[in-house]
Amino acid sequence: MSNPEFQGAAASSAPFDAIIVGGSYAGLSAATQLARARRRVLVVDGGQRRNRYASHSHGFLTRDGSGTAAIVAEGKAQLMAYATVSWLDGTAVRAAASSEGDGYDVTLADGTLVRGRRLVLATGVIDELPPVDGLAERWGRSVFHCPYCHGYELEQGAIGVLATGPLSMHHALMLPDWGTVTFFLNGAFEPDGAQLEQLAARGVTVVRAPVAQIAGVADVVMQDGSRHAMAGLFVATRARPASSLAGELGCALEEGPMGPFVRTDEQKASSVPGVFCCGDAGRMAGSVAFAVADGAMAGVAAHRSLMFGLAPAA
Repeated sequence: MSNPEFQGAAASSAPFDAIIVGGSYAGLSAATQLARARRRVLVVDGGQRRNRYASHSHGFLTRDGSGTAAIVAEGKAQLMAYATVSWLDGTAVRAAASSEGDGYDVTLADGTLVRGRRLVLATGVIDELPPVDGLAERWGRSVFHCPYCHGYELEQGAIGVLATGPLSMHHALMLPDWGTVTFFLNGAFEPDGAQLEQLAARGVTVVRAPVAQIAGVADVVMQDGSRHAMAGLFVATRARPASSLAGELGCALEEGPMGPFVRTDEQKASSVPGVFCCGDAGRMAGSVAFAVADGAMAGVAAHRSLMFGLAPAA
């Protein structure tokens, strides 16, 4: 193992008990459970957290309002205090059943190859935003997707929902609990009669005119030049897996309303024996709190499988 970014426990030719691909909230949580069971653990991390665009995290018990990067940095520092943990900064580009029997081989972009008896995928997802000028630049700062994560901080102000499809109806009906809502259809969705009644009952204003750009904090500028000043804007993104590893391994996927995710059982085991998946890559929708919980379950389940053998595939 020649990678110069290798940190932690000394390298060995023996396979790790578990390799965790992804060192954000879910991966750190999974690794911590295995480390506390005194198992040899390797975390491979490419440094691309899904919420890296947001400065603060909300709704996570004891860390409400903490910096997103600070939570990860503190989690990593605590994890690396365990003597059996190793860390590699790099991107895992391939994974396959080990040629030497039990476990999996993981190859990094620089050619480094590591082997683990169990594999935990905490690889996350990538949000695909609609092509509206000014939207991407405000993503995570004044343009959001999770009301529970960011709605409260808008102080019951004017909130916009930019339609991307039928799922945006859900956003529009939820968000009046956080402020005064305007639903910008922008040609992406047209509510039927019953849905219009639901929107009216929730006090939602519907705007059908086409959107030209997002400006200011989160102002919605229409093609006719009119402008709607918003405290924040919510968009239902399409999420795609940030890594191809699950597909390469043959893990079964499910199609959720926001995109595909790895199908797992209640213990976060995938359909491939010995491969677990946690965090946003393995659920329909996520948050920091969900990711940490999923990671803890995946780590415990991976450890139990090392002790008692693998359960039937999900």
